[in-house]
Amino acid sequence: MTGSVIGGDAPVPVLIQPDGLKGLLGMPPSPNGLVIFAHGSGSGRLSPRNTHVADALHRAGLATLLLDLLTPDEELDRANVFDIPLLASRLAGAAAWARRVPELERLSIGYFGASTGAGAALLAAAAPDAEVAAIVSRGGRPDLAGARALAHVRAPTLLIVGSRDLPVIDLNRIAMRHLRGETELVIVEGATHLFEEPGTLDEVVRHAMRWFLHHLGKE
Repeated sequence: MTGSVIGGDAPVPVLIQPDGLKGLLGMPPSPNGLVIFAHGSGSGRLSPRNTHVADALHRAGLATLLLDLLTPDEELDRANVFDIPLLASRLAGAAAWARRVPELERLSIGYFGASTGAGAALLAAAAPDAEVAAIVSRGGRPDLAGARALAHVRAPTLLIVGSRDLPVIDLNRIAMRHLRGETELVIVEGATHLFEEPGTLDEVVRHAMRWFLHHLGKE
């Protein structure tokens, strides 16, 4: 990262090493925490839905990191898109990278996972050395982390699912049985898997903001 990003109005491009992943870092003045985004299959740092959420969190005083969890070459192999352990390791690597950036090193970290990215976020958070203060899942597949990993997640976890996304509601309810820490399930009325219906993504924003602002405090 070159130069200071404190107080910038627009996200700053960053390169997450050692894997060379491209990211967009948003830094409000005196941020209350850092939210790292784990996108769903086939998506990345330019995802319009996650960008919408990140912009709102940025305005609320949270730093945000949107990043591609795979390199362009890795994306050519479709199997990598669904390799949850690989995606989890990249997410953990992004958190480790943040700990080496002076502007970010003292911030509490939260994960925002969408679809398959939620499985990766929970698997990363299950590691014994994970320093994750909160997780939000949007239309997520927490089951992809596996029951054993879910039982080791200590971070407070908010699961947000659309009311018309019936199979994913069931998967989230099953996952809740394995999560041992603070957990909440929010069902957004009228929403399908991608929350494309008017007002539904704003409901996601409202709940995510509530969760992160409560659990990510200044240190």
